Amino acid sequence: DEGIDTLLDDRDERPGIKFKDADLIGIPFRVVIGEKNLKLGKVEIKDRKTKEVITINKEEVVSTIKLLLKK
Repeated sequence: DEGIDTLLDDRDERPGIKFKDADLIGIPFRVVIGEKNLKLGKVEIKDRKTKEVITINKEEVVSTIKLLLKK
């Protein structure tokens, strides 16, 4: 609804394999919804270009991705 294309990797693989594959196909931002962070209402976003990782409130994912796309 927000105009952001997404790819959900729900394969039965280890996270490292999924992360490597996302990098290989050029996914610009990786949003990781991990069990520990989710309990705190947080998610992790990694910028493939800068390798910067930020942890934000889950409600801020769309607005944060939109800001990162404008850079």
